[in-house]
This record gives sequence, C-alpha cells and structure tokens, in this order.
Amino acid sequence: MPEHLRVCWCGYAAAGAAQSFLETPGRGGVRVDVAIQDLLASLPIAVVVPAYQAERTIDAVLATIPNFVRSVVVVIDGCSDGTGALVDKAAASDPRIVRVDHDRNRGVGAAMRSGYARAVADGAEIVAKIDSDGQMDPAYLAALLMPIALGRADYTKGNRFLRPREIRAMPLVRLIGNATLSFLAKLSTGYWHMMDPTNGYTAISREALFAVDQAHLDDRFFFESSMLGELSLVRGVCADVAIPARYGDQGSHLSVARAFFEFSVKYSLAFVRRIFLRYLVLDFSAVSLLLALSLPTAVFGVVFGLRSWVHSSVYGVPATAGTVMLAAFTTAAGFFGLVQAMVYDIMSVPQVPLTLPKLGVFVPSISQRSGDDR
Repeated sequence: MPEHLRVCWCGYAAAGAAQSFLETPGRGGVRVDVAIQDLLASLPIAVVVPAYQAERTIDAVLATIPNFVRSVVVVIDGCSDGTGALVDKAAASDPRIVRVDHDRNRGVGAAMRSGYARAVADGAEIVAKIDSDGQMDPAYLAALLMPIALGRADYTKGNRFLRPREIRAMPLVRLIGNATLSFLAKLSTGYWHMMDPTNGYTAISREALFAVDQAHLDDRFFFESSMLGELSLVRGVCADVAIPARYGDQGSHLSVARAFFEFSVKYSLAFVRRIFLRYLVLDFSAVSLLLALSLPTAVFGVVFGLRSWVHSSVYGVPATAGTVMLAAFTTAAGFFGLVQAMVYDIMSVPQVPLTLPKLGVFVPSISQRSGDDR
C-alpha cells in the first residue's frame, strides 16, 4: 500500500477503533484508551459549564472532567446559592478552571455565549458543553470530540435514542416529548438524520463558532435547537453520538408542558426563517421552485374546496363535477409538490465540514477507499 494511503487508512482505522473502544462499557462506565486521550491532549480543548443553583452537583462535575481538557470555563449565571464559592474552591486546586460571572440569571444560552467567547479568546479549537446538574457523563466526552478532531463534523451532540436498550432509563414523559420535538426539529433545522434535539451534551469547532450568527441563538432552553438552526444556514456538518441517558436527583428548571408549547412555537418560526433564507435568499434550487409553485396551488385547492363545500351545504346545490375536480386536482398537485420539496430538502443535508482535521490525519470516506485499501 502506498505510504500516503497507509497514513489515510490508519487515520480512518484509528477513528473507527476509537469509536468502538470508547463505547465499550467497563465496570466503571466507559473506558477511554490512553492513546486517544494523548491525541486529544495535543489539542486546545475547552469545556464550558453553565451553572445555575448547582451547589449540590458542581463539585462532582468539575472533579470528573478528563485531564485532556485544557481549560474549563464555568459560567456562574446569577446564582444565589453557594455555587460560586464551590467553583472558587475547585479552581484553587485545578488551574484549568476559569470563572465567568453573570450579575443576573440570563439563561443557559446566554451563559454558553459568554463561555464560548472566553474559550475562543483563550485559544480553544474545540469547545464542549457539560451541564452542571451531573447528568452528562464525562466518560463519553472523548467520543463526542473525536469526529470534530478528525475533521468529520463541525458540531456533535449526544443522542439517547441510538441504543434501544438504553431508552428504558428515560422517563416516559421525556421520551414522548423528545420524540415529538425531534420531528419538529428535523423540519425546522433540515438535519433529518438527527434525533434528540434538546440534548445539551454538545461539542463545536472554532470554525463553526465563527461561522454561525450567535446573535440569533436562544438565551434559554431552546439554545441547542437554535444552534442547529444556525448551523444549517452555514451548511455545518452535525453528527449524533450515542450517549445513554443519566438522570440524577437534581431537579430540572424546565417545565415540560411550558417547554413543549414554547418549543413548538419557536420551531415553527425557525422553520419559516430557514426556508426563507435557505431557499429564497441564500440559494435558489429545485426546492425553491417547488415551494413557489406548490404552496399557492395547495392553498388554493384547500380554500376553493372548502368554499365550494360550504356553498353546496348552505344552498343545497350539489357542486359540479368540474368544481370537484378542480379542487381535488389542485390540492393533490400542491401537496405532491410539497412532498417532493421535502424529499429534496432531506437529500441536501450538509456533507462537507467547515472544520479541517485537527489531528494531522486525513480521514477518507468509505467511497474514497478502493478495494485494495480495504
């Protein structure tokens, strides 16, 4: 095998081995190979921990962040309890920990923007998010970082739905809610291959952070979903990583019923914004043409059909065959065009990352490897 191909294949094999090894459960959870830790330790990696009223869990979260992480930015988001004092105590023994304060509670999204700004200013190439509630296992952090480090993705997030056996650990209300919101997220962001949009265990590259419009990121719990929406507009490549659910005793600050209503409204607005910008402003493609023709046709068919039915019912005059055919044809043609637009939208999921490989190896796709290289 030629030497340059050997390097490429070794990089790909290492990535595959890393993924399978990182997901191998051990007695203490997930084992991480020392070589993978050494590779990640060569990169300036930061972890941002947005903290709000987390005095019960913040100690354990900070104590378990892996050694290959170079900096830990803790954003004290207007806490009124002892979270800040505990962070200061941890920082005294761990020089990686940096504290950023908000004078009032501004929400997880605002906290993450402050954390991103500090991490990037300190030179981070990859920035991960770990919440302060102890529900994100740092043992999976390496698996979350590797796709970005290898140049295969710009943004990665945990997915609790990839392993059916692990879904049992998820409360039923969250399971149903996340499944419903996942479809709305697919529709509004265009990332049709992704699930679990509210999962906050994420990582993002420096390049992607500079590309997205952070001013449009949500300040509150819609932050993760709004990030996906902004990434779709700059054609960022996103990837799911299998990470099981872990629920502790820490109560959630999020009301399920209120969040479901608010998220539904925000997903609808995000969908309209994405379609308008993606297919009418930033580009004009087959989807643009289908939408321009099919949407008015479908609306006309539905409105005309309803009007004709009401008129027939009120006056007792049966609709003519032509009226029925016109309503049926325009409605069917319009919805068929919309379905075709959705198919093209699904096929246009971004494939080429904005992020270059950061570990010095080129990772080819399967289609780039010949039979001899396999």
